[in-house]
Amino acid sequence: MKFKINPDLLGIGASLACAIHCAVLPLSLSGLSVFGVNIVHNFWFESGMILLAFVVGTMSLRHGFIRHHRSPVPFMLFATGILFLLAKQYWQVYELILLPFAVILIVSAHIFNIRFSRNFHKNREQTVENGCLH
Repeated sequence: MKFKINPDLLGIGASLACAIHCAVLPLSLSGLSVFGVNIVHNFWFESGMILLAFVVGTMSLRHGFIRHHRSPVPFMLFATGILFLLAKQYWQVYELILLPFAVILIVSAHIFNIRFSRNFHKNREQTVENGCLH
């Protein structure tokens, strides 16, 4: 049995990991600054997480777009979510307002990508069953 990774589920996981980092880490690890470890509101760490979400998301959405559905909707949701993440980096005062929108939009983009891909395959199977494959 071949092990296959679903890139959309990986993207959802990366988005949720980012949300957990931003929401839970400040509460649970705020004492690390006493030891000189600063990953809470660390510009480079957070920029790396945004870059990771962008790369994984772009790869998975591109795969669904090219091989399955050709719908721009997931890309538009994803791009808007990434813009909210970048805005959160720039306007840190509004982080708690911007972050939920970013996560919801990015996760929604991956969910739409999965659904559009499944619908493509379902419609293709129905077409093949009806003998109308072009």
